[in-house]
Amino acid sequence: QVELVESGGGLVQAGASLRLSCAVSGRTCTRYSMGWIPQAPGEERESVAAINWIGDHTYYADHVKGRFPISRENSKSTVYLQMNGLKPEDTAVYYCAVKTTGLGLHVPRTIADFDSWGQGTQVTVSS
Repeated sequence: QVELVESGGGLVQAGASLRLSCAVSGRTCTRYSMGWIPQAPGEERESVAAINWIGDHTYYADHVKGRFPISRENSKSTVYLQMNGLKPEDTAVYYCAVKTTGLGLHVPRTIADFDSWGQGTQVTVSS
């Protein structure tokens, strides 16, 4: 079983930056792809960024392109989401998720692609 623990959320003003981290532990003997999926109150989860095992392929939702680069350090079993130029509409609980099938070759784009999830970290952006 894979365990994911997110950190780095908080309350910031519009225009500020945050860096989210997600540490992976447990049964990680295979390569895996990872992603970040926010969920705002009353809305469905939708992936905004994802990355494959090697880190040479990424996916971004249009509204975060150029603002939220995703990266990973496999030696630390950690994936990051650098959130720049935050906007009030970015407010949500941000979940880290992993796709353990596919040997980490592919970049997951939808929530159905992921098979394990963390508990989430709250990001609140005030205007």
